[in-house]
Amino acid sequence: MGQRFVACDREQSFLMPPDVREWLPEGHLAWFVLDAVGEMDLEAFYGAYRWDGRSRPAYDPAMMVALLLYAYARGTRSSRQIERACEEDVAFRVLAAQQRPDHATIARFLERHQDAIADLFGEVLSLCAKQGLASVGVIAVDGTKLAGNASRNANANYEQLAREILDEAKAVDAAEDELYGDARGDELPEQLRTGEGRRAWLREAKRQLEEQRAKEARPVPRSRGKRLKEAKRRLDEELWTEVRANRAYEHYRSGRMKDGRRFSRPPDPYTPPATPQGQINLTDPFARRQGLARPRIPAGLQRASRRQRAPDRDRRRGMTVAPDFGHLEPMLDAAQRELDAVGVTEVPQVLVADAGYWHQQQMERIVDRGIPVLIPPDAKSRKGTRPGWDGGLYAFMRRVLASDRGGELYGQRQAIIEPVFANTKFNRGIDRFRRRGRAAVRAEWRLTTATHNLLKLHRHATAAA
Repeated sequence: MGQRFVACDREQSFLMPPDVREWLPEGHLAWFVLDAVGEMDLEAFYGAYRWDGRSRPAYDPAMMVALLLYAYARGTRSSRQIERACEEDVAFRVLAAQQRPDHATIARFLERHQDAIADLFGEVLSLCAKQGLASVGVIAVDGTKLAGNASRNANANYEQLAREILDEAKAVDAAEDELYGDARGDELPEQLRTGEGRRAWLREAKRQLEEQRAKEARPVPRSRGKRLKEAKRRLDEELWTEVRANRAYEHYRSGRMKDGRRFSRPPDPYTPPATPQGQINLTDPFARRQGLARPRIPAGLQRASRRQRAPDRDRRRGMTVAPDFGHLEPMLDAAQRELDAVGVTEVPQVLVADAGYWHQQQMERIVDRGIPVLIPPDAKSRKGTRPGWDGGLYAFMRRVLASDRGGELYGQRQAIIEPVFANTKFNRGIDRFRRRGRAAVRAEWRLTTATHNLLKLHRHATAAA
């Protein structure tokens, strides 16, 4: 008796029309995403389209949202890869109902519904709250660095910007001279013619400037010429902010303190620079230069954006409840704001963070709200205490952390936050931003964290089943 194998006939056609849904196993993440989207309020997406039925019909927003949520959950963020998956991947074909939106359509959907996509974070958190996964226990605050969609070789200072703008203007003039000669260029055709400490004040001024920019959330211009002018405008804006803060500080020092006493001596003389200092990136003016070593790339300074997370920890859950960037108190405010929006009004039991978040005034205000704070005054790498950081709150915090209960609570910090970053950056491969501009990056980060929570919810539902 000869060898026997299962028949493999690629020319065999289907006897009946196939149903692609039968190819996807029960309990697959795609089914869960479809159920989750069915419970979300997508009115913000539908409200952006005409109600009279005119113009070319668009893809159903519910289908596009499900497609994006599943793609980001799998770590697929390229619109071209998503387009390709709609042809090759069974799960994507089920989600897209056998439709194949092209990469330009997917990219435009992300751009057009930027704010609504950012709000999906709250929708997913609401689903988690309904399943009891958003209860507040220990909240850990930490940050991670993600490379921005900008090259460090695109950095330029003020002189380089001005030189390039002038060179571009000269090139335009030369091209017009060659084309029009002595003519102006817009003449009609011949036949148609007829006739605190100074640094503290500066920091506060720059903080207000950043808040203003965050509210404006201007998109990054597409043309290089417009980006050049935008970069120059931002550097001029920063210099003017410094000049204005210096004037305000010197005016303050010329008067009296809040308690009525005069200052012991005039402020040290300081003259702001004549031209803006520093560099700005021409690819994405919002990007900032930070030390960032990426795998498979030599360590060095790359364009990066720092993103913060504040996951709630019930040991099993690791839910991300505040995806916006910020420091200690702003992060806690963001976390409570997101939780309040989904009906979770519990007060966190304790807030933990590493030594980089030590801010005594913020810590005292948080404690006044009834939330204990555990932050070591000394970094783990430091041997001994920081110079001048003795007594008072510093000594008290060291005693609390040295106690059994304090050490146990603070010991949860790393187990709470680090797996979130590891899952996002290593398992899902989301270690850099693909979009440019503050508002675009914010929407991308919120969608990333929303899918993190969605995966947690899926695992919880699978375990319960």
